Amino acid sequence: MPRKQTKKTSKPVRPQLGEGVQILNAGSVLEDPITRTLETNYMPYAMSVIVSRALPEIDGFKPAHRKLLYTMYGMGLLKGARTKSANIVGATMHLNPHGDAAIYDTMVRMGRGNESLLVPYVDSKGNFGKAYSRDMSCAAARYTEARLEPVCEELFRDIDKETVDFVPNYDGTTTEPTLLPVTFPAILANNTLGIAVGMACNICSFNLAELCATTVALIKDPKHDISTTMPAPDFVGGGQILYDAAQMRDIFETGRGSVKVRARWRSVPGENMIEITQIPPTTTVEAIMDKIAELAKAGKLKELSDMRDETDLNGLKLTLDLKRGVDHDRLMAKLFKLTPLEDSFSCNFNILVSGQPRVMGVREILQEWTAFRTECVRRRTYYDLHGKEKRLHLLEGLAAILLDIDKAIQIIRETEEEEEVVPNLMIGFGIDEAQAEYVAEIRLRHLNREYILKRTGEIEALKQEIADLNDILEKPARIRRIIIQELTAAAKKYGQPRRSEILYDLPAGDDAAEEEAVPDYPVTVFFTREGYLKKITPQSLRTAGAHKLKEGDEIVVQAEARNNLEALFFTDRHQVYKTRLSEFEDGKVSQMGVYLPTRLGMEEGENPIAMVLTADYSGWMLFFFASGKCAKVPLASYATKQNRRKLLRAYSDKEPLAALLFLPEEQELAIRTSAGRLLLVGSAQIAEKATRDSQGVAVVTLKKNQSITSVRLAAGLDLADPHRYRVRTLPALGALLRGDDIAEQTTLL
Repeated sequence: MPRKQTKKTSKPVRPQLGEGVQILNAGSVLEDPITRTLETNYMPYAMSVIVSRALPEIDGFKPAHRKLLYTMYGMGLLKGARTKSANIVGATMHLNPHGDAAIYDTMVRMGRGNESLLVPYVDSKGNFGKAYSRDMSCAAARYTEARLEPVCEELFRDIDKETVDFVPNYDGTTTEPTLLPVTFPAILANNTLGIAVGMACNICSFNLAELCATTVALIKDPKHDISTTMPAPDFVGGGQILYDAAQMRDIFETGRGSVKVRARWRSVPGENMIEITQIPPTTTVEAIMDKIAELAKAGKLKELSDMRDETDLNGLKLTLDLKRGVDHDRLMAKLFKLTPLEDSFSCNFNILVSGQPRVMGVREILQEWTAFRTECVRRRTYYDLHGKEKRLHLLEGLAAILLDIDKAIQIIRETEEEEEVVPNLMIGFGIDEAQAEYVAEIRLRHLNREYILKRTGEIEALKQEIADLNDILEKPARIRRIIIQELTAAAKKYGQPRRSEILYDLPAGDDAAEEEAVPDYPVTVFFTREGYLKKITPQSLRTAGAHKLKEGDEIVVQAEARNNLEALFFTDRHQVYKTRLSEFEDGKVSQMGVYLPTRLGMEEGENPIAMVLTADYSGWMLFFFASGKCAKVPLASYATKQNRRKLLRAYSDKEPLAALLFLPEEQELAIRTSAGRLLLVGSAQIAEKATRDSQGVAVVTLKKNQSITSVRLAAGLDLADPHRYRVRTLPALGALLRGDDIAEQTTLL
């Protein structure tokens, strides 16, 4: 048997240091400022996201879009048949190594079938999903096919004539363009959304024909009024734009502003039905349906009986079935106000120009694009000029041998070595090396007079073309005319009618919606300790008997109010829930009422502890804490422009709450402590705080283990028994209570 071999192991040998050799900073801790660490680590990442990923450049594309389109152009998909999307994704990874999913998502968004872009660049076949639907996702790349749209001819025109710079790809195996030499302002022809680090961009789309006409007008007159040729954006999903001259002026001049867009709808003749066929670009069908369902569940849309998504191959269609007798215009005006059927597109035209992010208005963007396109035309002209000059130079050498073709043949025949052919031709005819090389490469069959005369006949035409190209380079006006011609041709060939309708005046139904108010009538509101609420009309209250309450529950607030008041419910979790009394149905004394934690969607275990009714958010909330502090917060601090239903940090959570009080006006308060003392204080002397969760100011100075037990209005307070409380009033209020028995010198403040 062969002997079993054992593997020998040896201990690692520690290298020996020679004399005088030292290890720097061995065993020491190196300190580095956090600012330097952020600069060396985070800043390169941030700049990479800003410059190489999130923001578009002046040609209208982000790097991911540009890499994909250039790959498809290199695959011959501008003229050829469609190919599988998976093939395109795989080929694009030579330029974009970020993964197939990201590349395919980019291609889907640029596809015609997805309906994301007003001017699509990818001719798609198969299921590419829909931009207006959250749930209609695209099919996998192996099932779909694509090629470039004809409009891409304008993206790659003369790209092989050094019109733009090329750089190596990520592994240096090929090159890619830094920009595309687009012949129309693609940066504004499609909507673009980008989120970088510390900045973002959101560009709306404009109609291609209007955009080209506006660019031409600005080239001719930099002070041109843009609104006369391009009044408003144009969205791929259509819709109706509510025209605002001031907002549009801001967008044209500063690049910031918002555009209100509402859905387009129609009434079905003979049926009590509404069909919504176009929606704003900032929302989806599912988001609209969710909001309508939420409103219907809350009882705010009693006009609807059913809702269906009937989107099919013919396009988007959301159908609403209405109850009998519903006014269609008034209902849609209500839906525009309460749902995303009317939404705002916030513009932020942040674009990379020469590697620097800049927020520019439409005017400045078109001027920058004109400068970019001027450079492209100039570089193309230089390229053509250089090629024609080189061609002319070669033909002039060919013309030189026209005088003696036999001599040229004799020189070539008598030259013993091939390397000497070109030098001998140079000496024999007085031509340079390039000309001699060209002559030497002429085929034997072409050494006839007819061929040479035909070639040399091009010399005059080339001289004229060269003179024309030099004239273009010398006269900027000619370059501008070329750009104008290209813009006019692109608009004529690819321009489409507007999809978004512009509403300069709102329909009459909108005014009716604004005037529509919540029904206003007197009600009596009952709020119980366990969190139940009853809203009862005076008629029901007059004929009622005893209140039905949960066992152990009791009514803590009974208030005469109006149905259109707002109600604020403060909870034991330091939050406040806002609603209207009109959202609660009218009840009866014999009913237990509405359980607020369930109706308002409170957290598990959260309970309302106080109710405040208001019409204009006037007055103050007073929060008394056990330690003797009081926070006086204006009720207006709880009013929000967005009509939020829930506000966090309604009051301070730093210490236990002893009492909560709402004062519509300044009044005198009676504060009772656990030591049996009573302090009378005017609320006007308590400093007001701007923040809701403020801890307030000290009102009562308490000894150890003492606390505030209750707070109530001093008006109506029974002080008939002078020995029940030791009372102290603030000096500024004067001696409100008289008598030797209350001349207590112990200061409670």
